[in-house]
Amino acid sequence: MAITVNIYYSGMNGNAKKFAEEMVSSGIVSDIRAEDGNLRYEYFFPMDDQETVLLIDSWKDQHSIDVHHASPMMAKITELREKYDLHMKVERYVSDETGVSETDKAFIKE
Repeated sequence: MAITVNIYYSGMNGNAKKFAEEMVSSGIVSDIRAEDGNLRYEYFFPMDDQETVLLIDSWKDQHSIDVHHASPMMAKITELREKYDLHMKVERYVSDETGVSETDKAFIKE
């Protein structure tokens, strides 16, 4: 059962995008992606909100998230959040192991 956390980082003056760029350029994103249990760690930029960045952060299970949260890397992430004065909105989802339904498949082009 995978767990996906959507984190919306919001700031001012392009700070959310600067935060994401520094997360990538500093190597933190690569380190997180290499952690045991990480399935996805990607940033997206909403077209209608220039001051927000969406992080899709997906993990194998809660234990993997707990290990990540206990790692020294979290201090680096927190430091960057504070540097850019970001606020966060968090959504958490647990995967549906049944996959895409037959009725939904009619609307998906692969």
